[in-house]
Formats: sequence, C-alpha cells, structure tokens
Amino acid sequence: MRHPTAPRRLRPLAAAAVVSVLALAGCAGADSSPQSTSADASAGAGLLADQGLEGLDATQLIERLDTMTLAERPSNLIASVQPDAVVVTDDQGREARLPMPEDRVYVSVAPYVDQTHECHFHSLTTCVGELDDESVDVTLTTADGEVLVDETRRTYDNGFVGLWVPRDLDATLTITHDGRTGTAPITTQDPDDPTCVTTLQLT
Repeated sequence: MRHPTAPRRLRPLAAAAVVSVLALAGCAGADSSPQSTSADASAGAGLLADQGLEGLDATQLIERLDTMTLAERPSNLIASVQPDAVVVTDDQGREARLPMPEDRVYVSVAPYVDQTHECHFHSLTTCVGELDDESVDVTLTTADGEVLVDETRRTYDNGFVGLWVPRDLDATLTITHDGRTGTAPITTQDPDDPTCVTTLQLT
C-alpha cells in the first residue's frame, strides 16, 4: 500500500541525519577501541536476541530488515550496511557487527523522480525513498560491457531495490520506470564505497 506523499518527503532527511551520525560514531569507535571485548559480544548477542534477529547472518538480516514494511520497522534500531559488515545499534548503546560475505557487497538503490536524500551507508531501518512498491527494470553493466543484472524488480516498501554485487566492481546501474530512465555508477573497490545510492534520478 502506498503511503501518503507528504510524510514520506520529510522522513528521508531525518533518516540521512541518523545514518550520518551513526557512520561518524562508528569511525570514532573503531579508532578508540579496535578490539571487541567479551562484554561487547555479549551485549551484541543480547541486542539481536531482543530484536528477534538471533541466528541470522548478514545476508539474512539484510533480507529481513530491508524488505520489512515501514509499519513493522523497529523504531529503536539502526542497521547500517557497510561494505565489510552490517553494524546494528539500539537505543541502549549496544552494538552487533555481522560480517559481510567475502565475495559480495549489498548495495541498495532508491530511484526517484522528484525527491531524494543524501546517503552513504544504507540504513535498513530508517532510509526511505520516493518510489515504494513500484515495478522497475534494472540493468547492471560492468565497465567492459558485461551485463550482470537484467531483470524487472519491485521496490520495497521503503522505496529501495537491493542488489548483491561482486566486490572490486566498477559498473553502471540503469533503472527504467514508467517511461523514465536514470543511471548511476556502482563501485565496490574500496572499504568506504557507498552502499546506498540515492542519486539515480528518473527523467
């Protein structure tokens, strides 16, 4: 079901702010505390258990949260998709890190016509795009012309389409919807490459 337009236009800005704060906090935490303690691991396990996410690996957790309806999203949880891990943080300050597959990276894309927001690392629980529950044609082509993806997908309730792509990739993503087409570069060569693409405008 489509949600009213006005509330959706306000939410991306707040979501981007939350994701930016989380990314900065994660960098600071990595510098000041490079090694996890048993207490940290226990707290992380408790976080996942409290959210009903225990036993899931990164791919399963991403699938669960990114495809969740907006009404079902946990309001006390941030799940930031980074190239090497999904970093899950709750309102109690607990953190869990789930390692990503060695050969793949998850990139989430929110095509738009009129309204978008800035984003770098996709937040599975706060990011909201403009086009929810819409059919889109998706093509991903490498720099040397190889077509990795060529299919019709449906955007999730959050307005995003999620793609598992190879590491060390340099490619162009093309999305077509309702007679409009847009492109955006996709790269997974560096550990700080974006996992959230909100620059693909359909014209």
